[in-house]
Amino acid sequence: MGAVLTLLDHFMPIYHFNEIHAITVRANASRVFNAIEDTTPAEAPLFRLLLRIRSLPRIAAGRKAARFRDSESIFGWATRVGFVLLAEQADRERVLGWVGQFWKLAGSSPRITNPQHFLEFDRPDYAKATLNFCLTELPHHTGVRLTTETRVYATDPLARKKFAAYWRLIRGGSALVRREWLRAIRGRAEAQRTPGR
Repeated sequence: MGAVLTLLDHFMPIYHFNEIHAITVRANASRVFNAIEDTTPAEAPLFRLLLRIRSLPRIAAGRKAARFRDSESIFGWATRVGFVLLAEQADRERVLGWVGQFWKLAGSSPRITNPQHFLEFDRPDYAKATLNFCLTELPHHTGVRLTTETRVYATDPLARKKFAAYWRLIRGGSALVRREWLRAIRGRAEAQRTPGR
């Protein structure tokens, strides 16, 4: 039997870079799925710290940094600053996408307005990034396995070379952020469990 295809596979079946992180959550799929959207920066302080560090070059260049709004969720912030929700299947998977020149401290990010625009984008010297959260039910209704995968596709060889250098620099911090985000989602979902479940 072949591997089960995900929504992520539809939007980025071919990629040059990726990372995967997973965590077990003792809560039902619906609570976990909602927690993905509702988790706030207060529940993931490292995420907020690294965002501030990443914003320093933009501030130094006189450009506005993308700050969190009061009580704004991480997911809400992401879709406000450039990520687009590419697809979702309730209690199963959400996929976000973004296009940018991530290796530049203040690089440009063309506005992607819908999933088809993301699929068709092929301008040279850019990278297309996808991020998903995927839930798999554990046996005997004991919880779910929550996985997040990041995939990046460079639109030409030069962009791939530039992103590779950037990836070597930030991959460790990126992994820390992903793992903390997962822990924050777990904390929120498990805190909302029905007693005895």
